[in-house]
Amino acid sequence: MTDVVVEALTAGYDRSTVLDGVDLSIGTGGALGLLGRNGVGKSTLIMSLMGIVAPTSGRVLLDGQDVAGRRPDLIARAGVALVPQGRRIWAPLTVAETLALAGRGHGRRWTTDAVLDLLPRLRERLGQQAGQLSGGEQQMLAIARALLTDPTVLLLDEPSDGLAPAIVDQIAELLTTLRGEGVTMLLVEQDLHLAFTVCDEIAVMEKGRIVHLTGTPEFRADRATAHRLLGVA
Repeated sequence: MTDVVVEALTAGYDRSTVLDGVDLSIGTGGALGLLGRNGVGKSTLIMSLMGIVAPTSGRVLLDGQDVAGRRPDLIARAGVALVPQGRRIWAPLTVAETLALAGRGHGRRWTTDAVLDLLPRLRERLGQQAGQLSGGEQQMLAIARALLTDPTVLLLDEPSDGLAPAIVDQIAELLTTLRGEGVTMLLVEQDLHLAFTVCDEIAVMEKGRIVHLTGTPEFRADRATAHRLLGVA
């Protein structure tokens, strides 16, 4: 079980600063929904936490241990897993091959059997190439791939992207189950229903900073603030 604390995190690309002193915290087993308009830095934050983008300053603490600036493989070994936007599954591989590759060197808590019990649809598709799966099945496979690295922290970037509402409801149910297993989550999402269902806190980002942070019930009740920050009713 892991808590996450981000302190004054700054990052960007070349000479451009995208994250401008981000501060946030997620308690062990908690879920924070990160909202904001396009281009404000949400995906950059996810990639910085995973080590794909190197921060220029600030700290990322996992149970008090600073992992900011480490290589992605070392951050993964520290217990962080990424479900990327667009899923990025390995299309030529079968479901079984994907799970076998993702689970190499792991299997302490999340074994292949445990993941397939959680996602029985994938068990029915073990021999099928990942690129031939439906969008919802590919998203399930992306989550399964992440779980097989045995994470205590799960970073999810727009998991509802391109999916039908019924599939989004299945994703919400799955993520709620994972929270019950003690997995700490940061969920970047445009689908407010998914974020509100899964997360106990909501943060809003503007211009590379967290400008609003509150409990989910309070955010849902404050429609004026939601409209001002997100342009939604």
